[in-house]
Amino acid sequence: MDHEINEEIRDKEIRVIGADGAQLGIMSAETALRMAEEQELDLVKIAPNSTPPVCKIMDYGKFRFEQLKKEKEAKKNQHVVEIKEVRMSPNIDTNDFNTKVKSALKFLKDGDRVKVTVRFRGREMAHTSIGHDLLVKFGSDCSEIANVDKAPKLDGRHMSMFLSPKSNKK
Repeated sequence: MDHEINEEIRDKEIRVIGADGAQLGIMSAETALRMAEEQELDLVKIAPNSTPPVCKIMDYGKFRFEQLKKEKEAKKNQHVVEIKEVRMSPNIDTNDFNTKVKSALKFLKDGDRVKVTVRFRGREMAHTSIGHDLLVKFGSDCSEIANVDKAPKLDGRHMSMFLSPKSNKK
């Protein structure tokens, strides 16, 4: 957000706030600019939409630096939630299934959502209940650290469900 500073402010009347935060009242932009120059500071428009616009006398360079620092800090603390996918077939073996569960648990611990998909091929489409049971078992195996967002649902030749990490951190 770019602010209007010093000579860029063209309004007839502005409400001025001093460097110490005190209200200095409504005055012309020229008078306010003169006051700011006397204190060797900048006049910055902080609320352009109010009537009259609000301007503050401050050190603009320092103000920009503080803002950039806050933005960097906010960016550092945010975590983008990704959707990881775990795929399997209806005739998956026990050990392979357990490996898939472990990898899903790892994704969930990292704070990502997991999409679990079972792919049906050929005659397997006649036995979609096997895939449904497999997904229900997968969900129950992950239930300690995950919630089932969307229950198993058949979509063409794929049946999928979504898991998300539980938010309560103890």
